[in-house]
Amino acid sequence: MSILRRGLKGAPVKRLQERLGIAADGDFGPGTEAAVKKFQAEAGLAADGIAGPDTFTALGMPELVLLRRGSRGAAVKKLQEALGIGADGIFGRGTEAAVKSFQEANGLDADGLAGPETLAKIDAFEEVTEETVAKAEVQPDEEAFESEPLPEIDGGEVVAGAEPAVEVPEKRSVWGKVKGWFS
Repeated sequence: MSILRRGLKGAPVKRLQERLGIAADGDFGPGTEAAVKKFQAEAGLAADGIAGPDTFTALGMPELVLLRRGSRGAAVKKLQEALGIGADGIFGRGTEAAVKSFQEANGLDADGLAGPETLAKIDAFEEVTEETVAKAEVQPDEEAFESEPLPEIDGGEVVAGAEPAVEVPEKRSVWGKVKGWFS
């Protein structure tokens, strides 16, 4: 799922830590979890310590929003409403099919994942602009994270393991490898 939680490492974690005003080492440990919980409680969100689309939106970080099958919440409901489908806030097969159709119609990679590039084309996500899409690219100070081992998905859970086989384009999104986990 497009979430950050304890045990994950990488550029998205580093960005989250910077926004929360804590040490930004790119490693989501207990300190990051506590900071996320504190922010979520203050923002009126479920304080579970897991940063997902609604937390990223509340933090003003639309470049980290990645909606995919299994995602839930206000951002998913907003996406469903914008696509003109049943809006229950749960990203299931129907939402994935609608996203793929939208992506095909708009000349995007039809992968069914709604990240910044897709959301920038949807009027309801006015906070996601071309500038946001550019912010979603790996920055020079984040290049070191490219060599870190990344988890893979096993039964919907993140576990330690080998990198997924995914081709990463020249301009890489901070979610580039993460997207490969769901392929």
